[in-house]
Amino acid sequence: MAEAILDQVHVSNMFNLRGIVAVVTGGGSGIGLMMSTTLMSNGATVYIIGPVQADLDRIAKIYNNAAVQSGKDGRMYGLAGDIRKKKEAIRLAEEVGSRSPYVTVLFNNAGISEGRFERPKESTAAAFQKAYFTNLQEETFDNVMHANATGPYWLTFAFLPLLEKWKEAGFSGIGGRKFAPQVIMTSSMNGWTKDPATSGFSFPYLYSKSAIGHATSTLAHELLPLGIRVNGIAPGLFLTEMSAPGSSDALGQSQFTDFDKFKFAVPCTQPPPEDGGLPVPAGFKTDMGALVLFLVSNWFVNGETVLIDGGTLLLHPSSY
Repeated sequence: MAEAILDQVHVSNMFNLRGIVAVVTGGGSGIGLMMSTTLMSNGATVYIIGPVQADLDRIAKIYNNAAVQSGKDGRMYGLAGDIRKKKEAIRLAEEVGSRSPYVTVLFNNAGISEGRFERPKESTAAAFQKAYFTNLQEETFDNVMHANATGPYWLTFAFLPLLEKWKEAGFSGIGGRKFAPQVIMTSSMNGWTKDPATSGFSFPYLYSKSAIGHATSTLAHELLPLGIRVNGIAPGLFLTEMSAPGSSDALGQSQFTDFDKFKFAVPCTQPPPEDGGLPVPAGFKTDMGALVLFLVSNWFVNGETVLIDGGTLLLHPSSY
């Protein structure tokens, strides 16, 4: 009947996440917090993973209290862990498994950016070697690669049994057959850029995000027999602690306004704030939230990385 069709495609049905269990690394701040608050606001139970338990508990308490006050079903719980290490991936999966019979979606989102350089002012081998090689520590390069690329690999396979269990327990529970088990990687537009300016001038960051972008499609292919999908999100500039250190308030929301700091242009700006000011050349939590809901609720997308960069790579050389 036509009424049933309209009900099926209504936002309250398509994006109702009651029964969903999500794990979001880096979910207590920045883009991860945009993801985790979107998920819990629409009914999901969300486990956020970060390095400091006290920070996770504080942010979870703030948003859980808000959910109670506004009558929302979703909840957020913090788990401290080092996502770079294989043994920690195993421990975190076991901890979540002790609290939930399944996981619906794993967001491998946590990331860091270190090893920034200044472009040499002289076109000599010595100047380039100093900028890109001598001044970059091996430990810095390794740390970024482990956090941004190696860690997601360990976590993906550590959580596979819980994702597989969603096909059993979840399909017959509240979630029904509405959502497929899935891993979602946070890559970056910098996985495809040819201009290091868009990455804040960090080759370790560029390398790591290129790696996770390719891993998304190869893991999607490899996990086909399990029926577990793998997709990715490639953000451009969002105002976070990574892009604007020290700008976040108690709610984890960036209050940064010095947009001239960024050395590249973003064509699609946000409307000016209601209290005046300049248009914001960065993505908002609603932009990220809309993409998160699309990927979580969609059965027909697999092996894809969605670029959400405000058109930045239209202005810079890239391979996307």
